[in-house]
Amino acid sequence: MLRAALIGFSSSGKSTLFQLMTSLRESGRSASGKGETLVGISKVPDSRLDRLTAMFNPRKRVAATVEFSDMAAPGQTAGAQTLVDVVAYKNADALVHVLRAFQDPAVPHPAGSINPARDAQAMEDELILADLGVAERRLERLEKDLKKARTADLERERDVLTACRAALEEGRPLRALDLQGEDLKRLRGFQFLSAKPLLIVINLDESQLSAEGEGANAGGFNDRAVDAAGLTPFLSRAGTAAAAVCAKIELEIAQLEAADAAAFLADLGLKESGLDRVIRASYDLLGYISFFTVGEDECRAWSIPRGTSAHVAAGEIHSDIARGFIRAEVVGYDPLVTRGSMAACRDRGEVRLEGKDYIVQDGDIINFRFAT
Repeated sequence: MLRAALIGFSSSGKSTLFQLMTSLRESGRSASGKGETLVGISKVPDSRLDRLTAMFNPRKRVAATVEFSDMAAPGQTAGAQTLVDVVAYKNADALVHVLRAFQDPAVPHPAGSINPARDAQAMEDELILADLGVAERRLERLEKDLKKARTADLERERDVLTACRAALEEGRPLRALDLQGEDLKRLRGFQFLSAKPLLIVINLDESQLSAEGEGANAGGFNDRAVDAAGLTPFLSRAGTAAAAVCAKIELEIAQLEAADAAAFLADLGLKESGLDRVIRASYDLLGYISFFTVGEDECRAWSIPRGTSAHVAAGEIHSDIARGFIRAEVVGYDPLVTRGSMAACRDRGEVRLEGKDYIVQDGDIINFRFAT
């Protein structure tokens, strides 16, 4: 399951958005030692799964999911140094920074004014400083270890961490470094916060959202909201993306029936809720795609990293399928919905037999043949 952790300064709307996005219940709470960590699950909205479910009328529909974590802590922010020690944040695949762009005199901003670009950089600086402390402590231990016994692995780890320290001292997040292969693996154990992909969520005023209209739908991102918040330079950095949302509107939508919610969004010139955009943006930021399995029993979306082979994808369903893999029957989403059935696709030669090394494409419908 994909994991994303929410961060943000107080009064940003972070906790409100978290509770709206997830199926949080009291059982979703856990102690972090330095605060309360809340964990909830969000279903990734996917109109393709909706269409396939309507076609096959299965007993069960299972969407892809993202697990979100939120640390409830006193003060202006949970503090990046605190997050270093929180398991849910260390293990997160990405960070979601909720930025306040709305005006509300009844809820003053801790810094005294609304400035999303300032807050984005302030949080980035915290992440960088926290990572710098981790890197420096590890380098100190490495120097001691190298005096006892010099090995190629330890020397390479020192070189990589030295490069990381230099970048951090320059104020650059580690996600901006082009680390590959073994060097990237060496850093995974440290779970550097600034190395994680970062999604900026701009929490707008209702008036701002209404003014944006259809602009909020383009590619799932609100480019005009980004420009208005002064975030364009910040978002030019590698591994960074943005989505705009209005927590106040989302609270109102959450209390409506589906048909009424759709009508409300239409009145605002929107095709989907901001929460759906945030969930999908988190999924896309991590470079994940969905393939589908369909049938009378179940229609399900499966999450895999882009570039995954059919053999590895089979293992996502069950290790026995990967172990006994023979072939993958594959048909694209568009041909299937156009023809209306797998049989019609077979008649037209649109169902392919692929081997273990086939790279699964977004939207593939796959039936795995395997031997037990």
